[in-house]
Amino acid sequence: MAYTIKDISTRTGITAHTLRFYEKQGVLPYAERTEQGIRMFGESSIEWIETILALRSTGIPLAELKLYVDLYKEGDSTLKKRKEIMNDHKVKVEEQIHQLIKTLGRINYKMALYDVQLEELERSSCTL
Repeated sequence: MAYTIKDISTRTGITAHTLRFYEKQGVLPYAERTEQGIRMFGESSIEWIETILALRSTGIPLAELKLYVDLYKEGDSTLKKRKEIMNDHKVKVEEQIHQLIKTLGRINYKMALYDVQLEELERSSCTL
């Protein structure tokens, strides 16, 4: 089945502008064009878009993503290098998660302090 940019945009939530940008940057390898120049995407494009969105949401640089796609296009001889790229990015994501957990702990600590202060404030206003 083939999908237009509008179809893909509706299905994935990514804007048509962003899809065009990713295609021009070379990180969307499966866009084809009709004789009229309309971009058409297949199921494999949707999988790529979902992967792109997931990786971009974790901060992978566009250049690194482009390298990954270029290696993919070269075939199975690049499997080891592609795995290294994913592993390196996985380590970065794990570090982000660790930092977010620490930040959440700090937020929870502050929230608990506010709860104590609000309780004290309520008690002191009741005794007046």
